[in-house]
Amino acid sequence: MGLLSKIFGKKNVAEREGEPAMVYIPNEDERMNWAMEKANLTLWYFEESLKKRQQHQNYFSIKVQIMDGEIGEHIWLTEPHFDEDGNLFGTIGNEPVNVKTVRLDQKIGIDREFISDWMIIEGGRLVGGYTLRAIRDGIPEEQKPEFDNNMGIYIDEGVDYFKANFDTPEGAILSLENAYDAQNIDEALACKDFYTEAKLMVSKMEKLAGDENIVKQTAELLELSFIKHIKENGWPVFNDIRRAFTIREKVSEVYWIITEIYWYPDGEKSMQKLGTSRTSNGWKVVGLVDVN
Repeated sequence: MGLLSKIFGKKNVAEREGEPAMVYIPNEDERMNWAMEKANLTLWYFEESLKKRQQHQNYFSIKVQIMDGEIGEHIWLTEPHFDEDGNLFGTIGNEPVNVKTVRLDQKIGIDREFISDWMIIEGGRLVGGYTLRAIRDGIPEEQKPEFDNNMGIYIDEGVDYFKANFDTPEGAILSLENAYDAQNIDEALACKDFYTEAKLMVSKMEKLAGDENIVKQTAELLELSFIKHIKENGWPVFNDIRRAFTIREKVSEVYWIITEIYWYPDGEKSMQKLGTSRTSNGWKVVGLVDVN
């Protein structure tokens, strides 16, 4: 049985006799929409890995939306590769259910704007595969071991390869963690938004809420406290830590809470929630969020 056949088990699929099953992707599902956005934000890692495959990377596949008039269907491609212009080529890996424009095992080329997911199997662990994870997250906990067994690969929260920049909340967090590892205080400060952190703090104080001077003064104190804490306690270390960003909570258009999970070299795992803000200079890190 091929990997795609394992992936498309008996749950959450449409089945046709003698043909591989096809997973339906409901566009209205917020979890699935986030999965597809996450896949595109981390697509660079898939492309770079294709150019220089490592020995432990033993399987590559990419999902695209195939259109047949107004009907669309998300289908996995095997043997994926890109040309110099970034256009995608591959082989249809599962039998289409709704579209008639392609068939199983057909080689096609398609514009990259139709990419909806990617996956790499690295040493038996799933990397990427965000829509598969979304499907898995939607099934009862007691059924997940069977789902994993049918797939035949190890599924954890994954390793996310967002670019470390200010284009996304996750990228801002990675930029801050990189600044920690470089022990560069100027880079660390550039990743922080003390003003928004101060505004959130002051807003909880009924008598001071809305006082701009108090907000600015509080922001200055927070920045000084941040610098003092590092000088007295040393730099946090993120080298050799695997990281995944499992949840985005959109509080407002300019303030999102991000859940980040770490795996340390000794196998221990921890989680933190970080506030992030959209500023005129891109996304910045506000600070830890109290989860109690």
